[in-house]
Amino acid sequence: MLGGYSQAHEQTPAYPKILPSHVQGVVKVQLVLLNRRKEINYYEIGLFDEDFNELDFTSQNKIIKIGYGEKTDFDVYLRKSDLDVAVYICTASKILKSNKSRAVVSSIVCSKLGGEPL
Repeated sequence: MLGGYSQAHEQTPAYPKILPSHVQGVVKVQLVLLNRRKEINYYEIGLFDEDFNELDFTSQNKIIKIGYGEKTDFDVYLRKSDLDVAVYICTASKILKSNKSRAVVSSIVCSKLGGEPL
């Protein structure tokens, strides 16, 4: 029997609070990313609606470089008018073309906006 083990990265909190920002009509969400993958050093941030259609947002960096075992804080800024459609903030691991291993699997982790778990 063959078995496998894969570890994803972590993003917290799972249900973040929406905070005011310093820009009128814009809110921010504060998140933490922890890299638990030795073979991955880059993660892309995305904002999505309930059907996982991409929405506009801004952040200091849309792609975060982070070493194995490291943790970093990041903020996501979105229009207050998008709060009724924005549902998920996700980070997706980015696999470099130079990594020729077929065993590397991309991971996506999301936080849900607008409330507590069901």
